[in-house]
Parts: sequence; C-alpha cells; structure tokens
Amino acid sequence: MRGLVDRTLWNRAGTEGFLCPAISRDHGGKGKDRLFSIVVTEEIAKAGASGLGWGLHSDIVAPYIETYGSEALKRAYLPAMAAGTMVGAIAMTEPSAGSDLRGIVTSARRDGDDFVVNGSKIFVTNGWHCDLVILAVKTATEGAAKGISLLLVESATDGFSRGQLLKKSGMCALDTVELFFDEMRVPAGNLLGREGDGFSCLMQQLPWERLLAAVYTIAAAEAVLEAAIDWMKRQRANEFEGWQDGQSNRFRFAELATEVEVGRVFVDHCIALSLRHLLNAETASMAKLWATNLQFKTMTKCADMLGTAGRQGLSIDRFWADSGIYRLAGGSNEIMKELIGRSL
Repeated sequence: MRGLVDRTLWNRAGTEGFLCPAISRDHGGKGKDRLFSIVVTEEIAKAGASGLGWGLHSDIVAPYIETYGSEALKRAYLPAMAAGTMVGAIAMTEPSAGSDLRGIVTSARRDGDDFVVNGSKIFVTNGWHCDLVILAVKTATEGAAKGISLLLVESATDGFSRGQLLKKSGMCALDTVELFFDEMRVPAGNLLGREGDGFSCLMQQLPWERLLAAVYTIAAAEAVLEAAIDWMKRQRANEFEGWQDGQSNRFRFAELATEVEVGRVFVDHCIALSLRHLLNAETASMAKLWATNLQFKTMTKCADMLGTAGRQGLSIDRFWADSGIYRLAGGSNEIMKELIGRSL
C-alpha cells in the first residue's frame, strides 16, 4: 500500500476546476460561493475517495491565505494552488499538543527580517506532497494563546524536512507525515495576520472546517446506508422476506434512516447559516459532533447487518475504518462537547 495518491491527480483537479473554487478570480480561483465546495465534498464522500486531500487544500489552507495573507502572498501562491501545481497543507498538531493548540512548543524567534523556526508537527495531511504549509508556531513564551502565530512556509526551505509516510488504520491513501524544522528561516513577510494573532485566526476559521467535516460524514453515511439497503434487497435469500430477522433489520434500517435524515436537515441548516456568515462555533461543533458520530454508527451497524459478504461487496470495512478520523480532525468530539457545554 503506497499511502498516497499520485501527484498527477492534483494537476488534473486543477485543470478540471475542482481546486480553490471559492477563492476570488483576482487570485486565480473560480469566484464561486461555498456551495460549490459543499458539492465537491459530498461527491468525494459518496465515492469513498478518502485519499484526496483537496478539501483541506482548497477550503482550509487557501482561505487562510486569502483572508490573512498580504497581497504579495496571495498573488504568489493562490493561482498555483488553484492550478494544482502547488499543494497546500496546514500543520498544527504536535506530539504533545492536539486539540488544545495552546500547548504547542514549535518556536519561531525573530532574527532581523526572518523568523527562525525549530520544532516538529505530526499527522500533517498532504504533508508528503505539499509545497506550502501553514505552520502554527510560538512567537512568544508568555500567554499560551496570545503567543501563537501563523507562518506560510515553502517546503523547499532549508531546515524543512519530512518523516516517513505514517501508517494509519483508516484513510490509508491520504498522505500523512511528520514534519521537522531545524533552524529554518522564514521571511517575516510570510506571517499570516499579525504576530500573536494566530490562535484568534484559527478560532475564526474552525466553524467552517467543522462544518466541512459534518458535510463529508453525513454524505458518507447516506451513501453507505443507501448501498446497504440496496445490497440487502438484491440478495436471493433476502432477510427482509423473513419475519423475525427481516423485521429486525427493517427496524434497524428505519432507525438509521431517521437519524441520518435528521442529520441531513441540521447540516443543511448549518450550510445556510454559513452562507449568510451566521454560523457560530457552538452550532458548528454540534454539527460535527452529531454527523461524525452518526457516520461511525451507520458504518458499524450496516457492517453488522450485512455480514462478511455484504461488507466485501460494498467495501464497508474501508468506509468504517475511514470514519474514525473525523471524530478527531478539527478538534476531538470531546472538545466539541466542551465547547457546546460552555455555551449553554
């Protein structure tokens, strides 16, 4: 297993217009609203194409650059990202700091017109292919949150190195690596936002990132549930025809279908709020918590009902393995509960 998709897919995606659709035309994007990104995300989820890191590249990394970067940074990098000739990543998690980014230790000290970066990041999606990384660093030791800044770093920079591709239980085709920084010099002009405002920038963008997780997982749950029901109907010895086992499966499918429908309505409501710039952190956290947990539940129950034959026929085992990551990405679901609880 290679642990990554071929780089040529990125070039093809750029040619076909799948990358950076919501970035303005002035900066090389398509100038679409976020509904375009929603559709692409849903179709990737339904296809089970979890090896494509396009969403993080287009809908997380690129918006950070367009929102917080200088005009020079936007013009230097966004057109290439939209064309697929540059791949973007974001590096926040460290071996000792995950959902709570205030605990990061990767440092950046000012030296003339540069920042000098030392440290490491782990579980970096698109880390193997990336040409460009948004890096969360500590630029001040005092104040856990206020000392965090965001730097835009080219992977060709001296002092930047990659570890081996990480082996994972799910999303095995999505390239994920550890990154290392040893006296890496980054121009001060590559700062996104103001120095010390990195944590605030991250908090402003996380509702959209968490909504994308909800969109992906609810679409994946819908796709697997529909496929599981169709597969069961096609079997010659159809359990639906019996009374006891058939009724049991009908009831289990009925419960799942109801919960998925409820999830779809709520996620669509959150999409509408986001398009009007009204989606707050608490509601986005609710959407992520519900949809990601429901995806995992749907995959597990469908796998149980279909047994070995159905799971192989529909690749449900792969869908099930892939479903675990979204309960952690963008902040673990335990953090989602904490955020929601604080708002009550």
